[in-house]
Amino acid sequence: MEQILRYMAQQLEAITVLQQFLAAQAAITTPAVPVVPAAAPAPVAAPIVEVAPPPKFNGERGQVVGFINACRLFIQMRMGQVGSRSRISWILSYVQEGVAEIWKDNVLDKISKRTSTINTEEELFTKIQQEFGEFDEESR
Repeated sequence: MEQILRYMAQQLEAITVLQQFLAAQAAITTPAVPVVPAAAPAPVAAPIVEVAPPPKFNGERGQVVGFINACRLFIQMRMGQVGSRSRISWILSYVQEGVAEIWKDNVLDKISKRTSTINTEEELFTKIQQEFGEFDEESR
């Protein structure tokens, strides 16, 4: 039994010496490399989906629904972060020619004087529908 214990002690000492040797070898062969934190991945930009701008609107009754729907689609697809005032101005920029242009000038005048009741693009669409839309929906 005594021989076994002596043998095990020798083995333990040999293991300790080998571990120290390997640690010294690793320190010599492996240069110290500074640890650099990994950079955060760059955000991936959302793809830009093409969408046609609305056609110019001149006040013709048959164009009202198409004009409003084209504006809504463009706003939904491309103007998510734009405020209501800018959206209203953008919509009005497509109201051109004919009686619609005169109406637009009156709306812009009220907006600049802060007497307009239009505060959102949906309120503007309602005003456009009331002014230029079909007299009743069933006739359409």
